[in-house]
Amino acid sequence: MELEKILNKLRDAANPTVADGMTRFGINKKNVIGVSIPTLRAIAKQTGKNHTLALQLWDQDIHEAKILAGMIDDPREVTEEQIESWVNDFDSWDVCDQTCNNLLRKTSHAYLKANEWCRREKEFVKRAGFALIATLAVGDKKAEDHLFEVFFNHIADHATDNRNFVKKAVNWALRQIGKRNLRLHKRALQVAESLAKHPSPSARWIANDALRELRSEKIIARIKR
Repeated sequence: MELEKILNKLRDAANPTVADGMTRFGINKKNVIGVSIPTLRAIAKQTGKNHTLALQLWDQDIHEAKILAGMIDDPREVTEEQIESWVNDFDSWDVCDQTCNNLLRKTSHAYLKANEWCRREKEFVKRAGFALIATLAVGDKKAEDHLFEVFFNHIADHATDNRNFVKKAVNWALRQIGKRNLRLHKRALQVAESLAKHPSPSARWIANDALRELRSEKIIARIKR
């Protein structure tokens, strides 16, 4: 059985030292067995795209199996119902971010869900919304500016959320949009400069951290190129 074969690979690769390291980075240690991301990528490459197996892996009570599921799933076969089910299972920033980057941003539902999830209250669902924005900003090279301009409103509206995993994702989204091109860079600076004057400590942290990167000579030179 393919599922059991993959689970055995995960168990064989499990390392308590890796698991300890993950918890030090704020990863929810529930059901963690200690398989590194490079090892998961290697297993995913060997396995290839397999939608059915991805669904089976997601249902396992293993942290790394969920990350692997996002790596091997076929974005063309992912339904909106599946996306909604998976996002509500997120309980750790790495599962959230890896799944958004490896799979969800590549689906036909990505922009819709980014807009929807940003406005939801559940911590890791909201993070997923902003993680999608950030990964789309990096990965969707051909997307037009207007698709990202609408996200500035979400960034401004939710920058006051002081939950660590949310505010870091809001910051991530702002920085990544601002690095796409000169036009979006200018707009991102305007948003960040406005937030830097906000009474909310979270908004000011998001703004000041983003401004440090977006104003750097290295970033500006790269955008101009």
